[in-house]
Amino acid sequence: MRSSNPVFSRRGFSRDNGYAGFNAAPQAGGPAVGTQANPYAQGGNPYAQNPYAQQDLQQGAPPQAPVSTGRMTMDDVVMRSAMTLGTVTVGAILAWVLLPVSSTSYGLAIGAALVAFVLAMVQSFKRTASPALILGYAAFEGVFLGVISEMYNSRWSGAPFQAVLGTMAVSGATLLVYKAGWIRVTARYARIGMTIAIAFVVVMAVNLLLVAFGVAGDGGLRSMGPLGAVVGILAILIGAFFLTLDFKQIEDGIAYGAPKEEAWLAAFGLTMTLVWIYVEMLRLVAIFSGDD
Repeated sequence: MRSSNPVFSRRGFSRDNGYAGFNAAPQAGGPAVGTQANPYAQGGNPYAQNPYAQQDLQQGAPPQAPVSTGRMTMDDVVMRSAMTLGTVTVGAILAWVLLPVSSTSYGLAIGAALVAFVLAMVQSFKRTASPALILGYAAFEGVFLGVISEMYNSRWSGAPFQAVLGTMAVSGATLLVYKAGWIRVTARYARIGMTIAIAFVVVMAVNLLLVAFGVAGDGGLRSMGPLGAVVGILAILIGAFFLTLDFKQIEDGIAYGAPKEEAWLAAFGLTMTLVWIYVEMLRLVAIFSGDD
């Protein structure tokens, strides 16, 4: 079950209307997984011809990643993610160093955020990964993060560093909980989580309009008070939810023999989620720091 919104769905690792992660291996004794469940069963996928892989699937065992060149591996995902996040980091450092806090830098940050959004949308609607688009998105997103991080640091010293630590803590805890099996990414889980996430974005968009027209003062739901803290915590939890979907998509992509280039989509999804969590964590640190 995927959202029809390409930004939320991350495009997944499926080339049909389903999501490979939610077309999971059958229960023990169930029928073998066919082309409906495995979006890569066609086009020379080893699972389509390997009787042992099919037998594992019939017994309910998790599929093993095929030993075949041109297939995505965890190393591919780690390498592409490091490149993408590294580009974000370099962009943020350069923006921090070269763009002192001023109205001009704020304007550049907004412009960079808009360009990053456009690139992200273009990639989200593409059926294939484009490294140039993904790295371009990362670079402009990095500029935006560098400027706002410097802005927060100028008022709340050390806030960006604390936000980075918080993002790492949330990501690590989410991965630990996911790998321990305490969270099962099922269709129902994704449907409920996606509904909450979409509702949250809609409410935040309405809140932004109300603030822009002066109807809601002091940021409305995004104020720097207790209400803003509650909203920020909810946003971080939604980011953790997105991480579980990213982990599931990566796991299923490797297990079902996704093409190697799909690792770029994995890196893209992870980067978008981590940026979401970092920005919300930055606001939360500022709120708890008060005006000191």
